[in-house]
Amino acid sequence: MNGTIKLVAPLVAALAIAACSGASSNMPSAGQTGTTGSSASHVMPLWEAQGLARHACPQVVGQPTCLALTQQGIQPACTGATCGWAPIDLETRYKLTPLIGTRGSGQIVAIVDAGDNPTVATDLTTYRSQFTLGTTTFNKYNQLGQQSNYPSYTGWSVEISLDVEMVSAACPKCTIYLVEANSASSSDLDTAEAEAVTLGAHIISNSWICYGSVNCVNTADFSTPGVVYLAASGDAGYNQNGAPEALATVVSVGGTQLAKSGTTYSETAWNGAGSGCATGVTKPSWQHDTGCTSRTDSDVSAEAGCSPGVAEYDAHDGGWFGVCGTSAASPDIAGVYGLAQNASSQDAAKKLWTLSKKHYHRWLHDIIGGSNGSCGGSYLCTAVKGYDGPTGWGTPNGDKAF
Repeated sequence: MNGTIKLVAPLVAALAIAACSGASSNMPSAGQTGTTGSSASHVMPLWEAQGLARHACPQVVGQPTCLALTQQGIQPACTGATCGWAPIDLETRYKLTPLIGTRGSGQIVAIVDAGDNPTVATDLTTYRSQFTLGTTTFNKYNQLGQQSNYPSYTGWSVEISLDVEMVSAACPKCTIYLVEANSASSSDLDTAEAEAVTLGAHIISNSWICYGSVNCVNTADFSTPGVVYLAASGDAGYNQNGAPEALATVVSVGGTQLAKSGTTYSETAWNGAGSGCATGVTKPSWQHDTGCTSRTDSDVSAEAGCSPGVAEYDAHDGGWFGVCGTSAASPDIAGVYGLAQNASSQDAAKKLWTLSKKHYHRWLHDIIGGSNGSCGGSYLCTAVKGYDGPTGWGTPNGDKAF
């Protein structure tokens, strides 16, 4: 199916995951309250309402679905950085210096996706050449760990190339493993997740979600000690979360909208970023916000906005184009964990939630401004000083927070 991108119109998930009200001393003031279950109102994300982007793969409510969004309509021909944010933009904003020294070398970042993209290896080469990222070790496996007998096409090819390229953008010297599940079923994705661990991955990124369900995956496949699991928080805005990002053993990666004025970068909460209170998931002991008695998401964030999105190369689907969504943020943050080179000492997002105030202000960009839905002004959907749902504890300011 080389050539024009095939885009599938979204089935908007309408399954709400309850959120609770309140705040803590490190969160918004007590006057800002959240909403609960039936009273929570979900507002269609602006990227969707304004027709800025479309889902790049099939959307099935309650089942695993990839989160890549492609620019809406016919775009002018573009190449490299003219399509969207380039690695240098992300490196500059996030104070990363990935090409200096050997940082990231030997770190294995695995991507788990469904189905095959037959051009992914050459796509990665083209992307890295365009942005002068050098060479890397890249291995593609099926869900049984074989470097052959790859699965059939599932419609996830845009997602696949995006994921490996975003890891490269943050950590050019990381080793990248792509594990392709036979299908987008939970059982196949669980198998691929476990295989990534067997293959030796230190970090595993998942740019897919089961909207409205925290039980669609086997939690045992997302809890291996010494492995950092990440997942995109979703693109449907407030109160539209789900597994795997909602699991307490997974770093939930929210989204921001990156902007640039002259040489200065800034960020606000991206209107599509997932956040909320994951009813049914026990709140981890290291989460200390009081507006949610269950697991609160997200934990951290990176660029996900659709104005303009990030640049991607995918020959299977037409070449260069712009892509957005939290599916770009999760592998980007996975690459930052690779740069930090201490995945074995992590306990999901615990370090992010237990940083001292001094280190928090030094090591993360606190995102203030923007919202991903309607929750009565609560931090669960509004970017405020300190922690908030759409952007978590913020975006990287170097890799020391990781």
